[in-house]
Amino acid sequence: MDFIVTNFAPIMFTGLILFLLLGFPVAFSLGACGLCFGFLGIELGIFPSSVIAWLPQRLIGIMANDTLLAVPFFTLMGLVLERSGMAEDLLDTVGQVFGSMRGGLALAVVFVGALLAATTGVVAASVISMGLISMPIMLRYGYDRRLASGVIAASGTLAQIIPPSLVLIIMADQLGKSVGDMYKGAFIPAFMLVGLYVIYILILAVFRPQVLPALPPEARTLREPDGSAGYSSLAVLAGISTMVSYFLASHMADVHTWWEGKLVESVPTDEKVVVAMCGGVLVAWLIAVFNRVTKLGLLSKLAERVTFVLIPPLLLIFLVLGTIFLGVATPTEGGAMGAVGALVMAWMRGRMSWSLLNQALASTTRLASFVMFILIGATVFGLVFQAADGPKWVEHLLSDLPGGQVGFLVVVNIMIFFLAFFLDYFELSFIVVPLLAPVADKLGIDLIWFGVLLAVNMQTSFLHPPFGFALFFLRSVAPDKQYVDRVTGKIMDPVTTMQIYKGAIPFLIMQLMMVGVLIAFPGLVTGSLDKKVDVNMEAVGSQMMDSLRDNESYGSDNPFAAQPGEAEATNEEGAAPTPEPSASEVGGSGYGADDPSKALEEALKPSAAASGS
Repeated sequence: MDFIVTNFAPIMFTGLILFLLLGFPVAFSLGACGLCFGFLGIELGIFPSSVIAWLPQRLIGIMANDTLLAVPFFTLMGLVLERSGMAEDLLDTVGQVFGSMRGGLALAVVFVGALLAATTGVVAASVISMGLISMPIMLRYGYDRRLASGVIAASGTLAQIIPPSLVLIIMADQLGKSVGDMYKGAFIPAFMLVGLYVIYILILAVFRPQVLPALPPEARTLREPDGSAGYSSLAVLAGISTMVSYFLASHMADVHTWWEGKLVESVPTDEKVVVAMCGGVLVAWLIAVFNRVTKLGLLSKLAERVTFVLIPPLLLIFLVLGTIFLGVATPTEGGAMGAVGALVMAWMRGRMSWSLLNQALASTTRLASFVMFILIGATVFGLVFQAADGPKWVEHLLSDLPGGQVGFLVVVNIMIFFLAFFLDYFELSFIVVPLLAPVADKLGIDLIWFGVLLAVNMQTSFLHPPFGFALFFLRSVAPDKQYVDRVTGKIMDPVTTMQIYKGAIPFLIMQLMMVGVLIAFPGLVTGSLDKKVDVNMEAVGSQMMDSLRDNESYGSDNPFAAQPGEAEATNEEGAAPTPEPSASEVGGSGYGADDPSKALEEALKPSAAASGS
């Protein structure tokens, strides 16, 4: 029994692993492990029975957590957009834009994956949509099966890291940080990862052109009557939009001054980017609407199609993320606006129906219930684990690693990488992150940087052969037997499971490279955050003491001091007042009783010590 009492925390953690290996659902494994070890700890006298009594209060805290309301809102937004045919239209349109170049379809899948990630935030929806739509087209025109599988699976996982990612919401909640700050921190790493995918495809297009051919001329349907592709008017429209965005960004302070009626000298960078891009996109959309209404023929078919297909989801992204970045709305309010905007977009496209709404609401309810059950189980486990001083055990285990911060981050990311073979990002966020965050904070690691780093690492959980969830999603929609292509009439070979696994490995390596880059350059995350305002308590104390000493002359400058020649004050009986006892007479230390500057100096000692530490 002494051994169990002494090693209760590691035994409890080992017990959780055994519960999971038995095959029970994670939520119930967490809850069962927490309750079993909770009652065992009470019986052994490790902690009082009141620990279990704290549980209802913790569960009520979960229900009162406004931040987690963003999860069902963003899920509903993504599912409505996905079921309204937006992914199909985006892939078809972007494929026409890049179709004339080698690897154009693969680039289209990457860009559409990034757009879907910024609107849906749900990996399963992105992978399944692109697998159903783009896989047959890529195979039809001669793409290598491994490359096609890898591009689709990896692009779908971008929903993990591109805001409004669900995992970033959960991560912010578990780390006790702002969701808006987490989104800002993830912005640059997310698009760097998109850039890595694009560079890889372009390199393949140069050195292995046979694995990713261009679309044949007959497949490029958006052509002008004279046979031209219509790129010139698209380039002009993009140029006008860019100039409007640049003008707004460079004159944002003037716009604020005019709007608010008072001088504004500087505007935050994130506000400039969001408002300027929103203005540029809106101008392009208005030009396209004017051209369609007046039938002037100013834009080519390609330019008009790109405008009407790409701009509505872009405006929705700016509506949601822009209001969050600017501080106009909380993530929960931004998610609610996004869900309403998605419903309006589906209705305007003529795709809105009771069946679509019913499917989206049912899927949203299932996912939200899944998250809540895991969170409840993790709360039960975490409550008992903390009562048993489990966090101290984890801290002693990880804080003494060689290499300081870098050593800790390397070991933690290796651990997360292997745990992601068996657990998805929700489970990792609720089980592992609360144990690691206090150690990271004690080592001086910025928790926003830490959260984004773990989110990028958890992204690999979707591409791990043979357990990656994105690979399972793609396997469910990829052809598993020979079929006849409906356009060419040719007999097409199936996509094997091993081809899917091999295709995912290069993109898995790129994700791990991104983890290493973030460890080496934390400024990629922290550089976009608002600068912290540090208050030097020692300087404030010194200034206060100097000011107090300047006013210590109890002469003419002190209205409470007796002036020269003034009679000594008397009490009601005419006798001189009894003097107050000194500090030594009452047995006290004085605390600066006869010198106000000493009193202030004594009072500031704890603050100065805290500031120095």
